[in-house]
Amino acid sequence: MDIIAIGIIASLGAGLATGVGALPIFIVKRVSQKTIDVSMGFSAGIMLAASFFSLLLPGIEIGGIWATLIGFLAGAYIFELVEKFTPHIHFIKGYEGPIEKKKALRKIWLFILAVTIHNLPEGLSVGIAFGSEQIGKAMALAIGIGLQNMPEGLAVALPLLIQGYSKRRAFAYATLTGLVEPIAGIIGLLLTTTSKNILPYGLAFAAGAMIFVISEEIIPESHMHGHERRATFGLIWGFIVMMLLDSLFG
Repeated sequence: MDIIAIGIIASLGAGLATGVGALPIFIVKRVSQKTIDVSMGFSAGIMLAASFFSLLLPGIEIGGIWATLIGFLAGAYIFELVEKFTPHIHFIKGYEGPIEKKKALRKIWLFILAVTIHNLPEGLSVGIAFGSEQIGKAMALAIGIGLQNMPEGLAVALPLLIQGYSKRRAFAYATLTGLVEPIAGIIGLLLTTTSKNILPYGLAFAAGAMIFVISEEIIPESHMHGHERRATFGLIWGFIVMMLLDSLFG
């Protein structure tokens, strides 16, 4: 199989992991907030390590520090504009419960839109990593992104379930939020396979976008319910898992 086909399959698998993360709604009645916060911290740790080991360091090796810095800053600032001009609520505002069903549903769907938007840099990073033709590192990144997508799937499905959606429909919507990743992955693949000159910029761009999301959204969300220390150790273990994946596959 050529690199484009492998990259598309890997980014699709990472995106579908969001649906895998929603599967517990079929077998458990309730998931504690502590579990969700630890899982979100774990996700942040994986994304943070992936940004360093799978994106920034290869970017520096391929294009040097200045190209990497330019791409990194571009990713952070452009994604800040995406956040600013796209109508959605931040994770830090959380889900406040059904004061009035119409308002609650609106907040849930804005939250789902937020999750979908945040999957863009993840999918982009997987596609660009495969475009670099470093298959081992790219596979490690795809597995890591897939692992960190799972808590997001659960975070989407649970509020829908609370609002009266069927388990199947809640699962389907959670899965759909992850399917933006293979689309972004294909874009990243096409860009980097068309011109290798943009590869270091692309790797760093994806890293800048992901670190922006980690700091702006995921860490604050995992720390807002009184489980800060557990969420912090979730982040540490997520970082370790991604570091091990990069070492094993690289």
